[in-house]
Amino acid sequence: MSNYQKLSNKKVLITGGAGFIGSNLCESFLEAGNEVICLDNLSTGFRSNLEHLMDEPGFEFVEGDIRDFDTCKECVKKVHVVLHQAALGSVPRSIKDPITSNQVNVDGFLNILQASRETGVERIVYAASSSTYGDSVELPKIEENIGMPISPYAVTKYVNELYAHVFSNLFDLKIIGLRYFNVFGRKQTPDGAYAAAIPKFIKAFMNHESPQIHGDGMQTRDFTYIDNVIQINHLAALTENADAFNNVYNVAYGERTSLMDLIDVIRDSLTRFDSAISKVQVEHGPPRQGDVRDSLADISKAQKLLGYKPEYSLNDGIREAIDWYWKSLK
Repeated sequence: MSNYQKLSNKKVLITGGAGFIGSNLCESFLEAGNEVICLDNLSTGFRSNLEHLMDEPGFEFVEGDIRDFDTCKECVKKVHVVLHQAALGSVPRSIKDPITSNQVNVDGFLNILQASRETGVERIVYAASSSTYGDSVELPKIEENIGMPISPYAVTKYVNELYAHVFSNLFDLKIIGLRYFNVFGRKQTPDGAYAAAIPKFIKAFMNHESPQIHGDGMQTRDFTYIDNVIQINHLAALTENADAFNNVYNVAYGERTSLMDLIDVIRDSLTRFDSAISKVQVEHGPPRQGDVRDSLADISKAQKLLGYKPEYSLNDGIREAIDWYWKSLK
């Protein structure tokens, strides 16, 4: 697939580049013919995600923290585009430790904005979040209509949008925010207290263990395969549409799926490799504090202003992801 234009012949800084989304972006932007600098403190990212890139010409790994302004300023020197992915994700993590989430997600983002402003970076594309919709029950989610945040993580990601808007207006910076909806795919870790649902479910099934669902499993999400996210980062890095800047965009496929239906898709796909998985049942635990009940993205704004055309449905993405996990975890 990949029937879209990709950025090339530029120098790109990818913060959080050792993480799940960031490492996939490092790979794609390097393959497209860019110089790539990856900045990561390896607190939630993994050097192993980048091992195959370390000796590639045009790739540089910097172990450093976005909370350090001098590090940020050094990394953005002579960079054309910043893809800011670094953040402390997870709603439960932010509830347990809101101070660190704020320091990384707000202070770190402000450091990147200010460093980019001072060094003349041409463009900033940053990872926003669907958590910004908060307690809004409107479906589908439209960028201009948000509710009140229901977690510290959501607060930090909304503050990012506010800072981006102010910096864009005050300093004439080309800034684009991408509100990711439940991204999944290769390199997303199934391990740790704050691992995302899809890799945890896949690993549990592969081990013939019952995946645990928080609540009744009828909550819905707009699950988004990593290659759709890679596409829109290239489009946002390339666009010369003046109306596209100083905006945030939903990044999703535009369909919602309940967790119970997701379980069925994963289980069915895994039985290609192991028929015994078809008999593994799920367990239900208590609902999680701070979780949104239903989520569905309206992606028309990204389609109109950026030319976004997501190529992978949930089923397509799950098949690709399971192929990767089966090779990686076995």
